[in-house]
Amino acid sequence: MTAPLTPPPPPRDQSSHDPWQPPGDQGPQGDPGAPSAGYPVYAPQDASYGADGPGMKTELIEAVVATVVVALGGVLLGLLWWWLAPHVPLVGDVVDKSWVVYLKDSEGEQAVGVDGTFTLLAVGFGVLSALAAFLLRRRGGVPLVVALTAGGLLASLLAWRLGMWLGPTKDVLAHAKSVGKGVTFSAPLKLGAKGALLAWSVAALVVHLGLTALFGPRDPEPPYLQQGAVPTDGYGAPLS
Repeated sequence: MTAPLTPPPPPRDQSSHDPWQPPGDQGPQGDPGAPSAGYPVYAPQDASYGADGPGMKTELIEAVVATVVVALGGVLLGLLWWWLAPHVPLVGDVVDKSWVVYLKDSEGEQAVGVDGTFTLLAVGFGVLSALAAFLLRRRGGVPLVVALTAGGLLASLLAWRLGMWLGPTKDVLAHAKSVGKGVTFSAPLKLGAKGALLAWSVAALVVHLGLTALFGPRDPEPPYLQQGAVPTDGYGAPLS
């Protein structure tokens, strides 16, 4: 009598879920049971990653436009300075048949007020220009920062010269003779502290960098790939 034949055991499952799978075998792509699953690695940046900003040519064009626009703002700064700056009173007199001009109030602070008015106005314009540049282009960039700095300096120079041109004449002796002896007249509008010409640029630079650091867009994190996955470009083709 022959013993009944016992069917052979089923073949061992060699899938990625098999705990006896050899370490060198790789499971299906993206299978959480793969030997190296759970150990993500950074994928190389593909052709489309990080390409969401404008090109250098566009940034340079935007920087040139920003420089011109900011520089033209110096016209408004010069008008406001000429209008709001305090007047420095002068008086003409005749001494030994010669005209002399002196300050009517030797202890007055009008000259300091002229410099302070220009500085405060320039700082305000710098803050406004930086805010406008950030709202129009939140990503910022080196060309835009250089444009704000250069444009602010050009605007300050323009405002300074325009205010002096609109103010009283520089020939104080001729002015004293024209108004007469002992008559008070205003001194030419001038900027004693030349460092005020940098107020616009410094304010715009600090405010723009601060806004960009606090509220600017952040660079996206590189995508994760499981060990053994093949990175692809933006069209699905594997990267070499």
